[in-house]
Amino acid sequence: MFSIATSSSDDYGLSTEYYERVCPQALTTIKRVVEDAVAQERRMGASLLRLHFHDCFVNGCDASILLDQTSTIDTEKNAAANANSARGFEVIDRIKSEVDKICGRPVVSCADILTVVARDSVVALGGPTWDVKLGRRDSTTASQATANVTIPSPFMDLPALIKNFEDQGLDEEDLVVLSGAHTLGFAQCRTFRNHIYNDTNIDPAFAGQLRTNCPQAGGDSNLAPLDPTPSSFDTRYFNNLVSRRGVLGSDQALFNGGETDELVSKYNENYEKFFEDFAKSMIKMGNINLLTGNRGQIRENCRRINSQ
Repeated sequence: MFSIATSSSDDYGLSTEYYERVCPQALTTIKRVVEDAVAQERRMGASLLRLHFHDCFVNGCDASILLDQTSTIDTEKNAAANANSARGFEVIDRIKSEVDKICGRPVVSCADILTVVARDSVVALGGPTWDVKLGRRDSTTASQATANVTIPSPFMDLPALIKNFEDQGLDEEDLVVLSGAHTLGFAQCRTFRNHIYNDTNIDPAFAGQLRTNCPQAGGDSNLAPLDPTPSSFDTRYFNNLVSRRGVLGSDQALFNGGETDELVSKYNENYEKFFEDFAKSMIKMGNINLLTGNRGQIRENCRRINSQ
């Protein structure tokens, strides 16, 4: 198995051994539930990976995406990128319940659970593994307004995508390699309709194929696989882009005569490099704007903040 190892602790006070003393079975419990969920529905792996991504891009990796609407919480679940789209919340609930049971109390944060789950989902679908440093804490707030601005849109062009990632401290290589997560999962018709009917940077036969399940009006939630093997973590996504068969406009923008073409070609030709760089960029993304130490809390229920 391809794996990236890192030193055990870092500047955020995170450590791969963070739960070793208080709950040594935490990580194996998370892995077991993820493997079970992915075995039941292969698509769930992509959905769980996406939750971590959409969490980290909104005020950092703090599990704010998991909070339900209340009089004081403006849930991110209703943001444009998440409404009728983000899924896997029940799997996170199950993991939290089982981890807390085995640990005897709530010691593992929901933010750490999302981060580990993303890694375990990738591994379950044949991708690389990496060491996850732990010790993140959970937010006591959420922001639908921020989510509407900071989660990248499937309609963005390359300059907008580069700026979006730069705002999170991520560079062009991170943009391309993390977009490679679209080797997994499906997209809804509403996210690619404009690309298949109005854009010219798409293989006409491929556009025609997608139109059969994505009419110009209606069918908004009809699904299309993001690459030909949506349950396998591989380089087919990059192969698609080189062949002008990117499903989303924002995917094809990465290979459209611009500055990221070279990176797409590199990953298309070298899966080991893709696996290695994907692991590194996931670690980098998992460290965005963290709550550690006494900031935030360890939620007892991932869907709501602890009562004071």
